[in-house]
Amino acid sequence: MAVAVSRGFGLARPGWRANLDIVYTIIVSRLKIISRYKGMLLMEAFLPIMFAGFPLLLGFAIGGANAAQNFQRNTGTTADYRLYMLIGSCVFMVVTLMMWLIGYWIRREQETGTLESMYLAPAKRFYVLAGVTTYAFLRSMMIFVIALFLGSLAFGVNPLSGNVLLAFGFITVGFLPLWGIGFIFGAFILKIKEANSVIQLVQWVVAFLMGIYYPITFFPGWMQYVAASFPPTILNDGIRSSLLNIGNLFGGEWWVPFALLLAFSLILPLLGYEIFLQTERRLKRTEGVGQY
Repeated sequence: MAVAVSRGFGLARPGWRANLDIVYTIIVSRLKIISRYKGMLLMEAFLPIMFAGFPLLLGFAIGGANAAQNFQRNTGTTADYRLYMLIGSCVFMVVTLMMWLIGYWIRREQETGTLESMYLAPAKRFYVLAGVTTYAFLRSMMIFVIALFLGSLAFGVNPLSGNVLLAFGFITVGFLPLWGIGFIFGAFILKIKEANSVIQLVQWVVAFLMGIYYPITFFPGWMQYVAASFPPTILNDGIRSSLLNIGNLFGGEWWVPFALLLAFSLILPLLGYEIFLQTERRLKRTEGVGQY
């Protein structure tokens, strides 16, 4: 008990080990649940391959043997168009899974009536949300690795020819901005009490801004600035430039997008959590959290 709590005005308060135990327990419980549905993980791993396969087959059907040259000429990059689109699809799956899993978790808690129990538990929502978002990231990263491996075999490309360590660094730093976006998305679901239609709409807006099949330099000038300020776009560009040994959106220096992601990782989690708390307080004052 002395380790788990700290003294304060005669009341026991959870210590850092107790808070970490909340996060750990939620991660383990969610992983145990998904482990019972192995087919779902396999299906999610095939989705990025299918997403990349559609434009690849279409481009080959139109361009034939000149498909690679057409892509390089039109996009201004020397990258292999098959790996270019596969990486984009895999990163897109990471981002959308973060939104899916967080949005569906909140909606499921609402529909099953267990959200009120969570509010009565002596645990800060931050650590509960941290456990859910961390689980979502771990699951999406498993899908990323499996999909990239299977997709590379299917399309005959080598994803390990670039700077794998730098790509791993981008993924590690990029997790925290996605964490904050997950908080914001969770607040939105908490407010509107709907997940399916919102996720289906938002995921394609995200895909458009990320440029999973094309460089965002195709956009008009103002839209390029909007897309380049979107953390998933920076994450996608950083991983892609690392694995493909090509320049990035910010002049070719790897540290520029890395520093931008690092800045977002310091801002977005705190901002997202504050938005979630404000939404929660507003709901408690008006309709309450029990209205689903």
